[in-house]
Amino acid sequence: MEGQTLGSRGLSEKPAATSPGLSSLGAVFILLKSALGAGLLNFPWAFHKAGGVAPAFLVELVSLVFLISGLVILAYAASVSGQATYQGVVGGLCGPAIGKLCEACFIINLLMISVAFLRVIGDQLEKLCDFLLSSAPPALQPWYTDQRFTLPLLSVLVILPLSTPKEISFQKYTSILGTLAACYLALVIVVQYYLGPQGLVREPRPEPSPSSWTSVFSVFPTICFGFQCHEAAVSIYCSMRNQSLSHWALVSVLSLLGCCLVYSLTGLYGFLTFRTDVSADILMSYPGNDGVIIVARVLFAVSIVTVYPIVLFLGRSVMQDFWRRSCCQVCMPRALANPSGLGVRMSLTVLWVAMTLAMALFLPDLSEIIGIIGGISSFFIFIFPGLCLICAISTEPIGPRFKCCLEVWGVVSVLVGTFIFGQSTVAAVLELF
Repeated sequence: MEGQTLGSRGLSEKPAATSPGLSSLGAVFILLKSALGAGLLNFPWAFHKAGGVAPAFLVELVSLVFLISGLVILAYAASVSGQATYQGVVGGLCGPAIGKLCEACFIINLLMISVAFLRVIGDQLEKLCDFLLSSAPPALQPWYTDQRFTLPLLSVLVILPLSTPKEISFQKYTSILGTLAACYLALVIVVQYYLGPQGLVREPRPEPSPSSWTSVFSVFPTICFGFQCHEAAVSIYCSMRNQSLSHWALVSVLSLLGCCLVYSLTGLYGFLTFRTDVSADILMSYPGNDGVIIVARVLFAVSIVTVYPIVLFLGRSVMQDFWRRSCCQVCMPRALANPSGLGVRMSLTVLWVAMTLAMALFLPDLSEIIGIIGGISSFFIFIFPGLCLICAISTEPIGPRFKCCLEVWGVVSVLVGTFIFGQSTVAAVLELF
């Protein structure tokens, strides 16, 4: 990256160096599906943890401002740096040390998210098998209904083929299906509130209130975990045909507003249905023999299956960067030196799926570390975008007053992200011990 290149570009429109081909609608769906993941199940519980509807909505709206601004900052930073990956943007603008920290956080976060996704898929498959074989005693259920067989089979037959494409633009097709599946879950929760789940006796309960101000802030990790699509933002932006910042801002607003609508409906009506009895996984609060809920489980598993390849694509890009740097130091055949080649790409994809599958099958319950995942996500939503903004505007011909405002916003973003990371990490560690 050369300094004169950075200084010679304008602020309004800065196409990044890539081979664009993604439409705006495709970008909206990929960005939307990147955010609509396993966090959807936790939002009713987050509403309860926040102390009710009003505090939860307030936290969500405040977060939404930072979420949208973070996406716009990342696109601006990508066009300034000329990089096409998140970690490349951070390393190019903030220096190699921050870049290495970004890569480490990137890999850890995406690995744990992939494991969490596989655990969610496995749990839904297990519940489905229990429903289909409800007449058989648990001890006599066939071996092929075990999660240790069904999850690897699904990974090999479905997840692995969906994860092999070279470009993220391919995911626009599966993202549409995954988004519709997530919307079905939200619709079911809304309808069940008015119809009443089977066996649920509604009793008058006092309106909950936050036990303390820390309980309100404790839902930030859940929101970060639910809305995290920033890791994919740079790759999506650099794949678009129209790379003007104003156009990307519109794509970001539409995507996150759609995501916010689905999350809010799920959180609101799931919380109003069960109140203080709501489970951390909203589907676990409903009876297991309800056909509508069974369909919701299947479709939500489909939704998670479609978002897993996006997470894998981002994690693989970090490994490909490491592979590329290693090839610069060691003489290797051209077929192996190209990290985007079929052989290397397939090897890295198989390695990622195998690693996360093994962790999902043999590690204990991961529900306790969801807060840690949300805390690490604050780096990608708040801290790294804030640092990129501060570093990027130092190279741009911007008026002093506007530049000062951007610097202040960058500092605020970093401070908010640091607070969320510290608070969520301490809370998660205390729960573990």
